[in-house]
Amino acid sequence: MTAATFAFLTLFTWVVSSGTWLSQDGYTELSQCGGHDAATKGFNSSASYKKAVSPENTELKPTYMRWNDRELKFARTVIFTVEEINRDTELLPGVSLGYKLYNGCGSENLIRAAVEAVNGEDSGGCTGRIQALLGHSSSGVSEKINTILSPLSIPQVSYLSTCACLSDKRLYPTFFRTVPSDRFQVIALVQLMKYFDWRWVGIIHSARLYSEEATAEFVKDAEKEGICIEYRLPYAKTLQSRFNAILEMLRKSTSKVVLLFMSLSYTKSFLSKVQNYNISGKQWVGSESWITQVDLASNERRSILQGALGFALPQASIPGLSEFLLSLKPSDEPRSALITAFWENLFGCSFSPSNASALCTGAEDLKTVSSDYTHVTHFRAENNVYKAVYLVAYALHALLQCQNGSNPITGNSCITKDDVRPDLVLQHIKYVNFTTHNGEKVFFDENGDSVAYYDLVNWQMREDGLVEIVNIGQYDTSVPGGGKLKLKPNTKIVWGGNEYHDNKQHEVLRSVCREPCPPGTRKAINKRKPVCCFDCFDCPEGTISNQTNAPVCLTCPPEFWPNEKKDKCLPKPTEYLSYKEIMGALLTLFGCFGVFLSLMTTIIFLTHKETPIVKANNSELSFLLLFSLKLCFLCSLTFIGRPSEWSCMLRHTAFGITFVLCISCVLGKTIVVLMAFRATLPGSNVMKWFGPTQQRLSVLTFTLIQVVICTLWLTINPPFPKMNMKYYKERIILECALGSALGFWAVLGYIGLLALLCFVLAFLARKLPDSFNEAKLITFSMLIFCAVWITFIPAYVSSPGKFTVAVEIFAILASSFGLLVCIFFPKCYIIIFRPEKNLKKNLLGKIATRTL
Repeated sequence: MTAATFAFLTLFTWVVSSGTWLSQDGYTELSQCGGHDAATKGFNSSASYKKAVSPENTELKPTYMRWNDRELKFARTVIFTVEEINRDTELLPGVSLGYKLYNGCGSENLIRAAVEAVNGEDSGGCTGRIQALLGHSSSGVSEKINTILSPLSIPQVSYLSTCACLSDKRLYPTFFRTVPSDRFQVIALVQLMKYFDWRWVGIIHSARLYSEEATAEFVKDAEKEGICIEYRLPYAKTLQSRFNAILEMLRKSTSKVVLLFMSLSYTKSFLSKVQNYNISGKQWVGSESWITQVDLASNERRSILQGALGFALPQASIPGLSEFLLSLKPSDEPRSALITAFWENLFGCSFSPSNASALCTGAEDLKTVSSDYTHVTHFRAENNVYKAVYLVAYALHALLQCQNGSNPITGNSCITKDDVRPDLVLQHIKYVNFTTHNGEKVFFDENGDSVAYYDLVNWQMREDGLVEIVNIGQYDTSVPGGGKLKLKPNTKIVWGGNEYHDNKQHEVLRSVCREPCPPGTRKAINKRKPVCCFDCFDCPEGTISNQTNAPVCLTCPPEFWPNEKKDKCLPKPTEYLSYKEIMGALLTLFGCFGVFLSLMTTIIFLTHKETPIVKANNSELSFLLLFSLKLCFLCSLTFIGRPSEWSCMLRHTAFGITFVLCISCVLGKTIVVLMAFRATLPGSNVMKWFGPTQQRLSVLTFTLIQVVICTLWLTINPPFPKMNMKYYKERIILECALGSALGFWAVLGYIGLLALLCFVLAFLARKLPDSFNEAKLITFSMLIFCAVWITFIPAYVSSPGKFTVAVEIFAILASSFGLLVCIFFPKCYIIIFRPEKNLKKNLLGKIATRTL
């Protein structure tokens, strides 16, 4: 069977120069057309230096140029992959792949090379028609090439053009790539910031399509996740003013995290400048284009690159590629001036004897030097080149399948090898789904993008300036939900500006414009600042926030009050006059002391009930008065303690009835004094109208009236326990509500009426004979009683909480002590200390003296 040859075009930029570095035709071409026995191999034209005119000197000098070893590595990977495919007896049987490799300086020359190559036979004699184009590394170059070549329906597969803009099939219908779109990298970077809670970030990017598109998308996605951008500054290699602006911002900015989104060449330029300044304490996050480039490391850049994080293309194993790359010798490409120049540059020697440098032998070992080309311990971008070549091969393989006269994939009629066209290859690339030898699946979505999978890497630099790029996690877009970003457990991470830390300790560099508002505060957006630079305000009185960055503070229920931190509502403490507190205990003590004094007075009067001073003013009323005073002292105790339904009804009714009983007795004694004086006048028999029976009835009648008032009060609207939350916001006052205010003031008014009547009658009887001077004592006791209760009213109304109860108890005790002391203590004094005055003749003698 005659082997058919299909060629594809691959574009690289092996040399980057500040002036011009071109072949005779503006680019350098490497062709291999044919299969395993291809005769043409090598560089078709020799490279030569163009001379540039220096402004300072008219002498012609060679233009300065800088090698891009990585692009040469990609080209060699293409050659390796083509040879591997051509050795495969199952993939494309009877078909051999060929290739055209072009190196050019500048996008214009690369575009020119692409156009010329697809338009016909080149100078190397390749007759196979170009069926696909591989490249370029640069998104900008790929974008321009596809714009020109897409009308020809030639599929373009890039292995490193990551700009998300290239996913637009309306603009770039023939573009595919084996590298993930920057859209996925941007999403991954945003999730990385969110994972470590970096909410305040700076961005430095190159002024190129690759960076500008990606950072613009990053800003949009970051804002959706609540991440703010402090600054976003472009960097240009030749504009010192832009670099100065970046340097100034790095020094004065408050953000600790800097996203450096640049291509590799721009990153090298930027680091070479910034390493001369003391920029430290920043956590640098790099883009995929440079984050795995170990040649960037140096002692001068330690403060910058130490701890750098970023997403990298996943590591891959490609059997045989390491040996193939390191086996390169100048003798393999004897006509290639570029290989010769690469060799001389790498080993610092020269193949020209006239040169002052050491003489190159061509036998030097690539394993002994370090460069982008010789780093073969693992492959990342090279794997994308490997997949891109296989992609074209599998598309051709699928195109040539035939079953029962039709293609099993498209259903179209079978075609022969001679009928293969780029547009048919393009059609089948869309349906390609295969697994490489290293086990990686390759297929595309509707935008021509492959599945995105990244390694999260961390720069860990040693004291000697060398770096170990450690894989600390992965980002896999095929994982559903929010588990796409996953860090490896028990992995040491070096953070920017810090020493080693274990990631379980969460000692991550903080980068926030404002620390989150803690519980107990609320978050308020400051319209004059980015959304991350919010303000925190303490929750107002009576409100809480129990979460971080709470937008509003919540009002506690009426029975609850915030704790000191204002992050939770606690039940309000209840307050009432308790026996356990000092004021309650003192009032209880005075009440009990009053009962004790009343009891002692009763005992004294009982033991001396037959003496004249006890009999003189109706001893029966005296004993009833002493009994009622005991009840008055005791009823004060009902006001102390936690209010309950029964205690609220008892305290006011007991107080009202006992005090009326007490005042009724005093009123009865006052009337007895007046009647007794009238009885001593000649011809008066008034005492028969107010004898003992009438005295009992009067006390009973006055008391029953109060009983009726209290009964009506308790029946219609009785007092009840109430939680008063008006006086104090932070605590609850347990008190007895009056129920009916009219009932309460009726009880007090009736007591006041009797007290006033008693005071008037006692005042009228104050100048009666000395033997009846009890009227003076009653007058004084009623004066104290009325003064206490007149003062009580405003004090009762204005006193808050438990002090209201204390005022009421004080009024009860004060008026009770006033009656007890003023009426009974003088008599007790005579009984105990002046018994000689407790004689009937003394009382009668004074009466006779007064009546003469």
